[in-house]
Amino acid sequence: MAEREIAAEHEKTLHIANKNVLLKRTLGLFDITCFLVGSIVGAGIFVSPTGVLKYAQLNVGVTLCIWAASGVLAMMSSLCYAELGSALPFAGGEYYHVKRGLGPLPAFIVIWTSILFRRPASSAARALTFAEYATQPFYSGCPTPELLKKIMALAVLWVLGIINIKSAKMTTWVQNVFTVLKMLALIFIVICGLKELGGKTEIPGHLTNAFDSPSPNAVQIAESFFQGLYAYGGWNFLNYIAEEIKNPSKNIPLCTITAVAAVIAFYLLVNISYLTVLTPKEIVSSAAVSITWADRVIPTVAWIIPVSVAISIFGSLNGGMFMLGRLNYAGSKEGHLPALISMLHVNHLTPAPAIILSTIIASIFVIPSDLLSLTNYFGFSTWLLVGLTVTSLIVLRFREPNLPRPYKVFLPIAFGVVLVAAFLVLVPIIQSPKVQYVYALLFMLSSMIIYFPFVYFKLRIPYFDGITCYLQLLMEVVPTDIFEDPKSQ
Repeated sequence: MAEREIAAEHEKTLHIANKNVLLKRTLGLFDITCFLVGSIVGAGIFVSPTGVLKYAQLNVGVTLCIWAASGVLAMMSSLCYAELGSALPFAGGEYYHVKRGLGPLPAFIVIWTSILFRRPASSAARALTFAEYATQPFYSGCPTPELLKKIMALAVLWVLGIINIKSAKMTTWVQNVFTVLKMLALIFIVICGLKELGGKTEIPGHLTNAFDSPSPNAVQIAESFFQGLYAYGGWNFLNYIAEEIKNPSKNIPLCTITAVAAVIAFYLLVNISYLTVLTPKEIVSSAAVSITWADRVIPTVAWIIPVSVAISIFGSLNGGMFMLGRLNYAGSKEGHLPALISMLHVNHLTPAPAIILSTIIASIFVIPSDLLSLTNYFGFSTWLLVGLTVTSLIVLRFREPNLPRPYKVFLPIAFGVVLVAAFLVLVPIIQSPKVQYVYALLFMLSSMIIYFPFVYFKLRIPYFDGITCYLQLLMEVVPTDIFEDPKSQ
């Protein structure tokens, strides 16, 4: 009997091995361009114009310059990432690059902060924002009940989680469709704005005399810059899925340049459309400038814009969850998370445990709203991570000069990004020092309590292997390293 069971298990193992359980390189140029554009364009362009204009002291010329400058910084940073992604096309993005360039401890702090707080909180905030805009047409003139928003947010998180588990191809299809829909919404806003501009007997004074308003000071420009950068968030997602991109050495740089340039152009045109229809004071007094714009331009079908915002956020959330699953997967493969997290589903070939973990943590953030308020104080960690990643690029240039680099960024650009990242990390802390920043820093450093015993000294927890085995059977997942195919890299 025992021999039969052993033979059956051996046959099952051979069957799984023959299936080649690996992340597959299935994403072409169109797929990853939709992924990147869809991840960047969320709620920001529909909401952030208010904040940018407000902190720019209603100076339209300075506002448009800040939108362009935010896009240029996103482009410079993404070009640095394109070099890393094309040279090291593995899952994990920034985490993997920091580990390769600066070592395991900084990388562990990165993944600790990312998977336990920053990324899940971001997903939860997007899910709640989606719920608010999706229900707005049904609650015209009054706020949506908080309970309904949370139920809908949890539902969308788990629907996307299941889609991500079931099929990478299905996830890609969802991302492509929703990216096309949100870009159509932006094109609609641009065309309507240009039509309004063409129909006016004279161009609005705040556009012809764009720099006549009082100029903002340095602190106000910095605040306005932060608002603009929020709308470009997501430009750094592409490297997280590099292990699934076809011909990454060519497609990653090409996608980066195409997608970020397109977003910059659309953001500037959409802002001009808003400013054609609304005055700067009207934009600043609006809670959601796109909806105020719709009430003025298309009052009979103004509900289209809240729905478009919801579609935009849905696509951005889908891209974020797809990315987060790959981050968890990479951390596990590098030995910084439990081995179960890096296992792939035997049928779907997706990192199911990694996706389940990220969905559970994001769901926890949805329930108590006060947790999300803490994310404001983790904002500095975003550019801290960018600074560390680009520093890794510089270190690798000198430490591994013979590493094949299909694309190389102009090195002064990398130094410039590091300096700007340092500025963006320090400004909010110096300008408005609060004890919450200390809490955020202590949370990041608390990762060492886990790192040294369990990662560095490899302390084993009793019965943990048995629990892993049980969950592995329950979720039908297997480790990839057993069947690793060197040709796949």
